[in-house]
Amino acid sequence: MYNVGLYAGSFNPLHLGHVRCIIQAANQCKKLFIFLCVGNRRNEIDKKIRYRWLYRLTKHIGNVKIFFLEDDAETKEAYTEEFWEVDSIKVKEAVGEKIDAVFCGDDYKGKDSFYSRHYKDSQLIFFERSGISSSKIRENVYKHWDCIPNIVKPYYTKKVLLLGGESTGKSTLTINLANYYNTNYIEEAGRDLSEKSGTDLLMLSEDFTEILLTHKLNEIRAMEHSNKLLFVDTDAIVTNFYMHFLKDENIAGNERLAQAIIQINRYELILFLEPDVEFVQDGDRSTVIKNDRLKYSNEIKKILDNSGAEYHSIRGDYQERFRKAVALTDGLF
Repeated sequence: MYNVGLYAGSFNPLHLGHVRCIIQAANQCKKLFIFLCVGNRRNEIDKKIRYRWLYRLTKHIGNVKIFFLEDDAETKEAYTEEFWEVDSIKVKEAVGEKIDAVFCGDDYKGKDSFYSRHYKDSQLIFFERSGISSSKIRENVYKHWDCIPNIVKPYYTKKVLLLGGESTGKSTLTINLANYYNTNYIEEAGRDLSEKSGTDLLMLSEDFTEILLTHKLNEIRAMEHSNKLLFVDTDAIVTNFYMHFLKDENIAGNERLAQAIIQINRYELILFLEPDVEFVQDGDRSTVIKNDRLKYSNEIKKILDNSGAEYHSIRGDYQERFRKAVALTDGLF
């Protein structure tokens, strides 16, 4: 058992090779200091995101402390001897006591490195990395999806939003796509919340507020468990439309909330389903919308256009819609 151990890396991104090294290093030390190396002038994942990954990975262990180690080298290759000595001093000052063991991947074994030069009083311990590297993952993260921890996957998960008027097949297509890609989806929050009085014609203003907030929270939670993709059935854009259509009594307040959510929402793909399939009366669907489907579909589109978002129109029968949606989704990768 070592008293003090050191493990450092950029974790850009954190992968399972890192995870296995950290667990084994922590097992062998009374105290393990992890240094998150940050290139201030390099194009890296936000340091706060990487810190959170490390914190979530190690918070249960109890003997791990995480520090930032920042440098101004323009590239990883430019991080050479001129930075090494200065940074080793920073590390030793932060730790504040003798470093007994320095843990690193076996790609450093037998090489002249930062560790071999500046930690001569520490024992170097090498862990097998099994060919996993952050650089390979960055080349194609989806090809190496099984090499990244679950806590990292939400960062790379792509969101696909399905929009459209009533009875355009959004809900069915959303579920079909989620099943096809073996991932999850979030359903339209307003489907149940709009019928607290048995009909959306008697909705209260706070119902719209709850729908807006619930849908966003459902999305955040679903991202934690998605497999590369998350399919989203409607969002604040459609809720905004219904606030006007159903004459929300607190339209000003809910409008501000809807616009704020619309502005922070980010989707890699938006599919707009056109009203060219048969209208099916399912539950409490509006006969007003049924009698002028194109008009109300275009009103939703107007809100979408005003948000500045790009989208793809999906037309045709259900099979044609599905095939187009799959082709566009495949294009994300």
